[in-house]
Amino acid sequence: MPPTPGPPGTLLPHVNALVAHAPADTDDATTVHLLNRTGQFLDNQGQLTRALSHLRRAVTDAVRVLGEDHPDTLTSRNNLANAYQAAGDLGRAIPLHQQTLTDLVRVLGEDHPDTLTSRNNLADAYQAAGDLERAIPLYEQTLTATVRVLGEDHPSTLASRNNLADAYQAAGDLEQAVPLHEQTLTDLVRVLGEDHPDTLASRNNLAGAYQAAGDVERAIPLYQQTLTACERVLGEEHPITRAVRDNLTSANTQHSGRTLRS
Repeated sequence: MPPTPGPPGTLLPHVNALVAHAPADTDDATTVHLLNRTGQFLDNQGQLTRALSHLRRAVTDAVRVLGEDHPDTLTSRNNLANAYQAAGDLGRAIPLHQQTLTDLVRVLGEDHPDTLTSRNNLADAYQAAGDLERAIPLYEQTLTATVRVLGEDHPSTLASRNNLADAYQAAGDLEQAVPLHEQTLTDLVRVLGEDHPDTLASRNNLAGAYQAAGDVERAIPLYQQTLTACERVLGEEHPITRAVRDNLTSANTQHSGRTLRS
């Protein structure tokens, strides 16, 4: 389930005031919606302590007002799990992701888009915990289902393929990671265009896979191409631009070291 957009900054103090002064047992479905939006907004802003407070209350309210199996309750639980993960609290995030996925399968079915997203989120949490043995099969299952349900070119399919490639790479399985990154980049260029941020990130990921495989001769030109596009499209100081710049420096250092040793 994709995150809901956060409230405009001008509304944030009013939402915070409402939450601070209204007793929790008076919250209704509208409050659940506001808490979720505000919690997501704060999470995206890196204000995780405040985000977690709002999202915990959203889950409690949703269960009381809407019931355990209501879609908004499941969304609230997913949002809270994501915030715990962002805060590095995987001990709380993983069981919550597991519970959410189990409930979504039961309520909406194996192939519902929200179920597919939840399965991906759980795999991501496993990977964050270093548990690739559980993450990779879940990513594989998610990609297969996403292709079947949403199609080869759906943004969720492209994201799922990228996630699986990253997991293969993290496991050191570059024979599977590199072709999957190559396929993802080709599809993103065709579907979203050369300059879309997802395409730029994918090109950086492919260069990283080449570098991990020791093929810096292919990695460096790809990093250079990506950096030039990032600076033009996103700006000099965008996080993606800075990451690509750092990666290019690393690849150049690796290449220089090889040249010296030879």
